[in-house]
Amino acid sequence: MGLLDVFKRKTKERPHQEGEGADEEEIEIYSGMRVEVTTDAGELLFVAKLLGIHGTKAELHQYSEAELPLEVESLHARIRGYSDRERKAVYMEGVIVPGAKHIWQVEELTVVRVGNDRAFFRLSTDLEATVTMFSGLNMGERPCRMLNISVGGAQISSEHRYHEGDKFLLKVRLLEDRPESVMFCQVLRVIEKDGQTCEYGCRFLELTEEDQEKITQNIFAVQRKKRGRS
Repeated sequence: MGLLDVFKRKTKERPHQEGEGADEEEIEIYSGMRVEVTTDAGELLFVAKLLGIHGTKAELHQYSEAELPLEVESLHARIRGYSDRERKAVYMEGVIVPGAKHIWQVEELTVVRVGNDRAFFRLSTDLEATVTMFSGLNMGERPCRMLNISVGGAQISSEHRYHEGDKFLLKVRLLEDRPESVMFCQVLRVIEKDGQTCEYGCRFLELTEEDQEKITQNIFAVQRKKRGRS
């Protein structure tokens, strides 16, 4: 099913499941929360700020590009954010309706669950990259492969040994026609794979909002290119 087919489907009533929304009162969703909006199938639509919350209604102020058909009137979407106050991911659902100046109206906004897992959309990749350490046994630039990327971090695979807490520069060219991206990272987890390689879950450090927007735009560009091949 293509992306256009998703938008042609009519919004269906979703039966209430026992326990659904049970965490709704345990965490506050607040104006200004950064969220990512995806289809039910998990395709990233756009990034926005959640504002003007009144009961089950709110607004999404889109600040990343999105390729949505102009004839879309409404769409059931998943809205995933992160509460800086509670340090938890917040999973919401609602019906979004496009408005003027990249502002979407949200109706039937519901908190589905709250979790400790990452809140950012993660795009699968398999790209050549490099890691540059400035101290320790692995000091210098060494090759790796970037397995996936999100606005908040990336996962890499390398034959070189790193440890939780290590910090380094990750360099990768997400698209051939775009400049190389350079991110300052910290290793959060080490995943043993075999005798020669390990995978490392990393978070980005010291990103400005402009840096986050550049990463978001690159992720959209890679996703569009992948979609064009399918």
